[in-house]
Amino acid sequence: FRFIPLQKETEYVSWNMRCRTDQESGIAAVMQRKGEKMPHIKNIDHETVLSLTELVDAQPGQIVSKTLAQNDYVSVTLFAFDKGEEISTHESKGDAMVQVLEGEGRFTVDGREHFCKGGETLIMPANKPHAVYAAEAFKMLLTVVFPEKTI
Repeated sequence: FRFIPLQKETEYVSWNMRCRTDQESGIAAVMQRKGEKMPHIKNIDHETVLSLTELVDAQPGQIVSKTLAQNDYVSVTLFAFDKGEEISTHESKGDAMVQVLEGEGRFTVDGREHFCKGGETLIMPANKPHAVYAAEAFKMLLTVVFPEKTI
């Protein structure tokens, strides 16, 4: 076995692994069998039909996120926004595709407002300033595709 520290206390493992938490430090780690590969998609059951909207719930006055995949090339994250919450203006080196799963969000991209409701998608191009605001509680899946690194 080898130990792999988990990034967040809320992360969990749902496939052929064992999880342990050090009682003194509260640090969780995964014990992985030698030769087994970590899944590329994490924090979600594999080979199971799921509703993404049921995997993350907004908390009062918060934005809750759950990372499903993250590497040098792609990031996939579920978000649940409580009403009135926002992510302030920022930029990303990758193209970001938002898929609103439930509710409606306001997305400002390069100064232009877009309103997306459940079932709708918006692409926020790389290197353009963008922000997210929840006029009502909503959930979204964010996929960011990063450019290839050049040597």
